[in-house]
Amino acid sequence: MTTAPELTEEYRSPHGAVLWTRLGAGPPVVLLHGTPFSSYVWRDVAAGLAARHTVYLWDMPGYGRSEMRAGQEVSLAAQQEVFTGLLRLWGLSAGGVRPAVVAHDIGGAVALRTTLLDGVPYDRLALLDAVALRPWGSDFFRLMGGHGEVFARLPHRQHEALVRSYVSTATARPLDPDVLDALVEPWLGDRGRSAFYRQIEQGDQQFTAEIEDRYCDLDLPVLVGWGAQDQWLPPEHASRLAAAIPGARLELFAGAGHLVQEDAPGRLTGVLADFLSR
Repeated sequence: MTTAPELTEEYRSPHGAVLWTRLGAGPPVVLLHGTPFSSYVWRDVAAGLAARHTVYLWDMPGYGRSEMRAGQEVSLAAQQEVFTGLLRLWGLSAGGVRPAVVAHDIGGAVALRTTLLDGVPYDRLALLDAVALRPWGSDFFRLMGGHGEVFARLPHRQHEALVRSYVSTATARPLDPDVLDALVEPWLGDRGRSAFYRQIEQGDQQFTAEIEDRYCDLDLPVLVGWGAQDQWLPPEHASRLAAAIPGARLELFAGAGHLVQEDAPGRLTGVLADFLSR
């Protein structure tokens, strides 16, 4: 199993401290994770792409190793503001250097909002099992979002069991126990438990409603990749999204669920390397 890179750098964003790092050398590629995950899910893909690219990894505020705090705004609009600030910090938001962006789950909505609303240009964009079209979120995600104050009072053992069960449904095959531990660990303890339900409560569909009618304005190479066995966002979302974006390429990953990075890391890396090199 590939070791996850350490996030050694810090960006003091308006919504909390963000930990990040970069690997390799070459044209820039920025990877955005989804919920309830972190940059950890990109460890295999990042290692593969770093052979020919400078790969940027970061944990959104409220996720992974980045800051979690009471009262924190972690909405898609907040993550958009943070991402725009990071791209500016990295020198990838203006001038001749345009990054390729690869975004999973809510990272897709963040990436789309950043380019469509903040006007940040990308070289190309890959959207993987992306939150982009309503309705999004699994039935259980929406249930937790509507009753966050109740779930947040669960005893720690019951909360951990819930998170483990929930994360386990993101893949089409059983997760390696060590990987499952790593995915669950940030959400444990008082701080992690509160942060888990906070980010779900702030998962408002309005943040994609604001941009859905603008996908036809995207003028860059776009790859829409999806796990064919995705139980959280069924593959029908992939077809709808690809149809809404002019010239988008659609790629389905057989035998993969929502977390395609874990179900098919080799195939995903190969498809992304091909897309990035065209």
